[in-house]
Amino acid sequence: MNSIKTIAQLKASGYKPKSVKQEMRDNLIAFLKGGKNPFEGIQGYDETVLPQLQTAILSQHNIILLGLRGQAKTRIARLMLNLLDEYIPVVEGSEINDDPLEPLSRFAIDLIAEKGDETPVIWMHRDDRYTEKLATPDVSVADLIGDVDPIKAATLKLHYNDERVIHFGLIPRSHRCIFVINELPDLQARIQVSLFNILQEGDMQIRGFKLRLPLDVQFVFTANPEDYTNRGSIVTPLKDRIDSQILTHYPKTLEISKTITQQEAAIKPEQRAAITSNELLNNLIEQIAMEARQSELVDQKSGVSARLTISAMENLYSAAERRMLLNGESNTHLRIADLFAVLPSITGKVELVYEGELEGANNVAQNLIGKAIRTLFSEQFANPEKVKKSKKPNPYAEIINWFNDGEMISILSTGSNKIYETELLKVKGLKEIVKTTLGKCSKADELLMMEFVLHGLSEFSQLSKHQLNSGFEFKDLMSSMFNMNASRAEEE
Repeated sequence: MNSIKTIAQLKASGYKPKSVKQEMRDNLIAFLKGGKNPFEGIQGYDETVLPQLQTAILSQHNIILLGLRGQAKTRIARLMLNLLDEYIPVVEGSEINDDPLEPLSRFAIDLIAEKGDETPVIWMHRDDRYTEKLATPDVSVADLIGDVDPIKAATLKLHYNDERVIHFGLIPRSHRCIFVINELPDLQARIQVSLFNILQEGDMQIRGFKLRLPLDVQFVFTANPEDYTNRGSIVTPLKDRIDSQILTHYPKTLEISKTITQQEAAIKPEQRAAITSNELLNNLIEQIAMEARQSELVDQKSGVSARLTISAMENLYSAAERRMLLNGESNTHLRIADLFAVLPSITGKVELVYEGELEGANNVAQNLIGKAIRTLFSEQFANPEKVKKSKKPNPYAEIINWFNDGEMISILSTGSNKIYETELLKVKGLKEIVKTTLGKCSKADELLMMEFVLHGLSEFSQLSKHQLNSGFEFKDLMSSMFNMNASRAEEE
């Protein structure tokens, strides 16, 4: 390849021009025959999105990925680069990546007419054959298609009706490439209209020029569903010209969601080395997102991005790391109380409906954490509500009675490992119920589960949990109710 530097040498090599869609089709066929996946790292789409995407590529279609935020639409588009040939020949100096054997631009045609088979050829790597544009209201036709360049006209001493004075936009410069427009509905309708003929016929209209440039572009668009997007919509004729519409979705199971979070979360090696985790915390992080996707206080048309769990996991580890640094400890383990350090990751990732706005973003986020704890607690331990209704002895009786005797404990988010352990071991019956339910486990896991029982019982209104500035205080339910009523009476 490095030895091929002219059209003559290119012809001698047996090179045949191939469209970008044909190129992607051929390479996908090779991937499928070899049992390889060109979309490595995309989780949860093996039976839904990826088969449709592969079918569209085999059909040589332009594609739109339609789905809520945080559903890997842009990631999928970028991975399509894997389906391009590693290198392609280009006429040296061409602005629009002219194929030496099928030139389109006036520049390339004139150069080949002048130099013939000695026309210089360069090789373009596939990494340079991807263009991505975020659709914003200020995007113009000139940005995408092109415009007349008066400076070029003056420099070359050409009239404005000469094709050589055109400054090509992003789409012509993406000839023989993948071109992606993210958030297509945000593009003004008149700009969307300018794409009609390019998608259908390859015609371009620039300041009165009607150019017949049969551009070879693989178009990929991404968009949120039209019924959600308030900023705009996809004009129907454009949507009609996009061959395949593929719907994306959020992870269908907790396990897939966990895989995505573990894959994407930027946890530092030193954090993983010093901080012990537990599968319970991983599940709770994912359950928070799942609760948000079902909450009446969250705008479901907006969606709850997978970035929520990724950011939350990063904050979870950092909260534990901060505690470890403050206490001068060399190691620690994640706690249930650390979950409340992920509030900034939740409040910034959910759009609330009117009722949620009245409730307040912080309160909604805490409510989601509480629901996640409640859901997973009843999966691992006896459901306190069902225990009450049954005639069997209450396994939580000793714990609740200990608090009813006026005892209380504080679990501080900044408390050292020793203080954390000491506080939990004060509660009678707490260690026993963990051992009875879960059997033998490590000391760190045992303490975590003991804390989990306290949070779970409070979510089922068996104990009172009062949030402190840096942690939680657990006490019996009745005294908390009396104190609350006394406070209200004083205010009145």
